[in-house]
Amino acid sequence: MSSKDKLFQLLYKNSFLYDPNKRFKLSSGKYSDFYIDGKKTTLTSEGMALVGEVIWKEIKNLNIDAVGGLTLGADPIVCAVVMQAFKDGEKIDGFIVRKEPKGHGTKSWIEGNIKKGMKVVIVEDVVTTGASALKAIEKAEEAGLKVIKVIILVDREEGGKQAIEEKGYDCLAIFSRSDFMKLHKKDA
Repeated sequence: MSSKDKLFQLLYKNSFLYDPNKRFKLSSGKYSDFYIDGKKTTLTSEGMALVGEVIWKEIKNLNIDAVGGLTLGADPIVCAVVMQAFKDGEKIDGFIVRKEPKGHGTKSWIEGNIKKGMKVVIVEDVVTTGASALKAIEKAEEAGLKVIKVIILVDREEGGKQAIEEKGYDCLAIFSRSDFMKLHKKDA
């Protein structure tokens, strides 16, 4: 079984929830019958290793300098990808975009060793509207970074991926709502 298949199975087992009565409240305020709690997978040793391997495979030939995203969903993904790159003999940096600027010291939006002109990939665990990824892109670009690609672990297929692409960014979803629902129907 491929790393991607193993990751999907782990996400399905650990992170996927389904309720036909739509009791899952999303960050957008809408209710849904489908919920993915990505951190239930990305914060496990196996999940982190698989996420790093799968995403690094997608971006390793892009000649990037760093990978980052909006806290909290992107945090374990960033760490996983940076570690996998190092294991493969590459050195890239990670960065985390805060939800609000630091209240002291540098008062910066971004944590990490970044420099203007760096080519970066933005990562996100789950995308619904695309707002979190777009905020990460905005803050990265304000810091002088060049966004090369956006990688989403799970696209809820509610317009978020399209919103990112409409802003002119190359965006790849590793998995989608359809993938999970297909397996759920098969298991039901």
